[in-house]
Amino acid sequence: MLSERRLEVLRAIVQDYVGTEEPVGSKALTERHRLGVSPATVRNDMAVLEEEGYIAQPHTSAGRIPTDKGYRLFVDRLAGVKPLSTPERRAIQNFLDGAVDLDDVVGRTVRLLAQLTRQVAVVQYPSLTRSTVRHVELLSLAPARLMLVLITDTGRVEQRLIDCQAPFADTSLADLRARLNSRVVGRRFTDVPPLVQDLPESFEAEDRGTVSTVLATLLETLVEEAEERLMIGGTANLTRFGHDFPLTIRPVLEALEEQVVLLKLLGEASESGMAVRIGHENAYEGLNSTSVVSVGYGSGGESVAKLGVVGPTRMDYPGTMGAVRAVARYVGQILAES
Repeated sequence: MLSERRLEVLRAIVQDYVGTEEPVGSKALTERHRLGVSPATVRNDMAVLEEEGYIAQPHTSAGRIPTDKGYRLFVDRLAGVKPLSTPERRAIQNFLDGAVDLDDVVGRTVRLLAQLTRQVAVVQYPSLTRSTVRHVELLSLAPARLMLVLITDTGRVEQRLIDCQAPFADTSLADLRARLNSRVVGRRFTDVPPLVQDLPESFEAEDRGTVSTVLATLLETLVEEAEERLMIGGTANLTRFGHDFPLTIRPVLEALEEQVVLLKLLGEASESGMAVRIGHENAYEGLNSTSVVSVGYGSGGESVAKLGVVGPTRMDYPGTMGAVRAVARYVGQILAES
């Protein structure tokens, strides 16, 4: 276990290196921070931190920089989440409040996160499997053709065309729409099948085939393994950190193009808590020089999807964590109110 003083020295090294991009020496530390000890003591503490693997010397006669292990300790023990200022919070709310639909919400969230953190922002669309039914609409397009529209509590809209075996009267359609909504609105997708299985029997014999077809289409939509969707933005921000990537930025860019990789990274965030993966903690080799900060978002305390940012390990962790958490909270509020 490191002493409190050495933890303070590590915190100072991380803060200075993130702020200046230059390796940090003992003289600079004692000048910039009130550590309450002599430069000789700070040098001794830095030697211990280096021996323990928390900092490293990039080249001879240089100062020290944090390692992945050092950043990890900084995040776990030393970095509080930095609260956003009142103007920042107001700007987030005003920017997101203008969204007109789910695509707009996700698009605005990506742009906002990228601007706030100056990193690459990644936002996952709400998952159908975690959603509840807000409304089922049935529309007549022709005497024997219908459109089913499923609207979820997260604002997601799924549409399906249905070709019926025989014409379906408008009165029957209205009756089916009303009965269907009375049973399924507010229910989780997984709860719906047993609630509607006896519906065909309550209709006239000539309508039962069409009702069964509509129900089959609805149930297919509910259980369908809809492709997980992501939106990514701010990739150009990485070019500002070229010297933070050992050889080339290409492996990072290639990793960001892999949706499966990004979904797995975001999936490591717990339902409500925040996940911070630093450097080699990322299983995908192309992201070993990056850190990923992610959190779940949703309404009513339940996570329906994840969002986060990807950037170099030399990251303002308190500020980034604060921004990611604040944006997730506002997106959750928008979904709850929409």
